[in-house]
Amino acid sequence: MEQQTFSSYVQERYHRASEGPLTDFLSRRNGHLYLGDHVNLNHLAHQYGTPLEVVYYPQITRQIQQMVAWADQARWHTRYRGTFVYAYATKANFTADVVQTALAAGSHYETSAAADVEIARHLWRKGLLPPDRLVCCSGSKEPAYLEAIYRLSQDGCSNVVPIIDDLDEWREWQSSPLPLQLGVRERAVGNRDGRRPGNDRFGLTHEEMTHIVEQVTESDHRLVLYHAMVGSQIENSDYFLDMLRESVVSYCQMRQRVPTLRYFDFGGGMPASGYRMDFSFDYPRFLARLMDIIQQTCDTFQVPVPDLVGEFGRYTVANHHLYLFKVGRVKAGQPDEPDWYLINGSLMVTMPDMVLVPNQQFVVLPLDHWEAPVRRVRLAGRRTCDSDDIYPRSPQEPLLLPNTGEGLVLAVCGTGAYQQMLSGIGGAHHCLSPEPQRIVIKEMDGQPVFHAVPQQDQASIMRLLGYQPERIMVPIHQPGHRKAS
Repeated sequence: MEQQTFSSYVQERYHRASEGPLTDFLSRRNGHLYLGDHVNLNHLAHQYGTPLEVVYYPQITRQIQQMVAWADQARWHTRYRGTFVYAYATKANFTADVVQTALAAGSHYETSAAADVEIARHLWRKGLLPPDRLVCCSGSKEPAYLEAIYRLSQDGCSNVVPIIDDLDEWREWQSSPLPLQLGVRERAVGNRDGRRPGNDRFGLTHEEMTHIVEQVTESDHRLVLYHAMVGSQIENSDYFLDMLRESVVSYCQMRQRVPTLRYFDFGGGMPASGYRMDFSFDYPRFLARLMDIIQQTCDTFQVPVPDLVGEFGRYTVANHHLYLFKVGRVKAGQPDEPDWYLINGSLMVTMPDMVLVPNQQFVVLPLDHWEAPVRRVRLAGRRTCDSDDIYPRSPQEPLLLPNTGEGLVLAVCGTGAYQQMLSGIGGAHHCLSPEPQRIVIKEMDGQPVFHAVPQQDQASIMRLLGYQPERIMVPIHQPGHRKAS
């Protein structure tokens, strides 16, 4: 029996040919793997070495433009009478170039803490946050968060929308002399079926929202937005829509009493494709079905349809970022267990979701040797001594990768959302694993422009920990690089 190759495995398991599109952000041509159909990862690995962090900002623009196009398609198909508002949930990735790329692509802004609002205020003052964009402020609001929102409003940003999370917050806004546009967040939808208990701490009960509605008409504020956040990375569209149906009814009932109400914010939850090669989600059909539900329900209650707001975090940024690692050592596994591919980096540092989120997956692909036979393996980081620094974690199935062992370069994809925010940027990481060299790719006149950022040096890490090294205490291999063409 002929031994299975990696190429035949991809064909049989994912129904993808070894040449052509592999996902909506990865493709393979002439034996080379490409990010965004433009960035040759084989060339980058050869030129800069590994480990290597690859950041491709044009992918963010494409994600936003594609979703807006799908929404336009759904609006045309359903004859939806409201508009569609794409908001970037900045907590997924706060880095300046990410946020500014999203804004330049037309995104609105969603915050979750005081620091987010201070970033928005900075962008507002620099003219990078256009005055027509909503700034939706979600989450529980400590005094610093409330103050940051107030300062941004005082600076003239009139589209700030604090989304009320509890009655104490409402009482704070009641005493504000500055008229505001406000939203309310529904608590029930976050854990309507008992499957998402972490979301149960957010938002207002039906009785609390009724209390606010009764009082807001007597204030100088306007209630403009209804927020219904189901969860994160929801790949079952039927479940997603079922959770939102009651929220649409609640919106309509509130709209009968509050004529200023105009936005229905279905929150985040839109899944990203960066975590599985067999990912499938019909985005335009989901949006069309949601618009149909809203339109039919609004007709029943005889209220105008709302403008539809989506908050896109993972979807916006997951696919613009990946890591390249090299297998430096192969160790045999226990009997009947997969072997170990030990890589020149740390998995739990670069992709902490694999430790924090049960059964979290990432797309892992070799750059070469697709015609080699496969072997069952798990990856392990060589730059920590932690037993948790492995991927995939049990009980997930091991990876099937080319049986070439040492020297094999792997692309670990879907790392652009939350991973850097969880592990931190520029700090002292687990086992003092340094951040790898970074290649940042932007676009100018339709052509990619490359910029290399050096690997984090050990001396700066030691200084963060309170040491004053006279020299680099631990030598780190830093591959030489040439300017990318």
